[in-house]
Amino acid sequence: EIRTITGAIIKTEVLESRRTFADNRPNLYVRIRAVVDLDSLRAAVRRWHTEQRFVEHYHRLQKENATLKTQLETLRAFPTGVRTLTVDPVNRHDRTQAQAQALIEKAMVLQDLSLKLELTSQAAVLAPQSIDPLILRGQTYLSLASIAYSNKTNPRDYSEYVDNARMDFDRALLIDPQNTWALLGKGDVATWLNRPEEAVLSFERTLELAPFFDLARLRLITLYTAEARKLVVLGQWTSALSVLQKCLPPHLHDSWIPYQKEAYLLRSKIYQQLKQPILAIADLSAILRIDPAEKRALLARAQLYQDERQGESAKNDFERACKLGSTLACHQLP
Repeated sequence: EIRTITGAIIKTEVLESRRTFADNRPNLYVRIRAVVDLDSLRAAVRRWHTEQRFVEHYHRLQKENATLKTQLETLRAFPTGVRTLTVDPVNRHDRTQAQAQALIEKAMVLQDLSLKLELTSQAAVLAPQSIDPLILRGQTYLSLASIAYSNKTNPRDYSEYVDNARMDFDRALLIDPQNTWALLGKGDVATWLNRPEEAVLSFERTLELAPFFDLARLRLITLYTAEARKLVVLGQWTSALSVLQKCLPPHLHDSWIPYQKEAYLLRSKIYQQLKQPILAIADLSAILRIDPAEKRALLARAQLYQDERQGESAKNDFERACKLGSTLACHQLP
């Protein structure tokens, strides 16, 4: 991961840099010498490897949602609750730990959410001090809640899933208060319960423990942007700007800009309201550097250029937006 390596760099020296233009687009070339803290890099790599299994499972769950909606009605026919598993106490620890691990590994590749719940519940009983089955089961409950929500069912029909997920993540945090996946789950539950302040605290704590935990940062970007948008509606421009600064820190790599696009667009509007057009243009330019076809950014920047009497720059942006199909931009051209 590029961000993993970047986080371990403690010193850089620019050896060569040059800029060229091709098709009216700048091409940048930079060659550097970097000094890397190997201890930090080893720690980051170890952390990255331990999290990959859960990351893969999370993405698998997200992809499954589109094909698993039909399972919801079938699942409702089964009694709720956790089944009790009777285990022979002889050599219980070694044997049950192995059984629990086997159940977890099997559950991770299943698409049938009802069976996934059953297996993770069995694993949780077999290994009551293990966090893995609690996290997998909590994630599965939230996936079921997402399916029910997308089916536009009554909130009462999926509130039990959210509550079950909450109990699993809370129990996981009692076992390990610094487990990042349990903290992420707690934040997701708070988001479902419309408690953004609690969600932000959980995601922020996750990033404190694991600065490269991208899922937590994505959640924070969404929450901060939503909160800032509410403040903009109320005309609280300075407060909205303060919130957005949290999800647009200057040290983040440009690879994050596609996920920060809405935040950049919103901050540019705020800068415009605060009579800071140069900063507004800089935010829009950041978006266009990554996505040259973003019509909203082109139109907004063209208008700012026009207000600043930079006619040629405004004309270029209007022309680009017009070619992309913006009738409003086309009307601005002579």
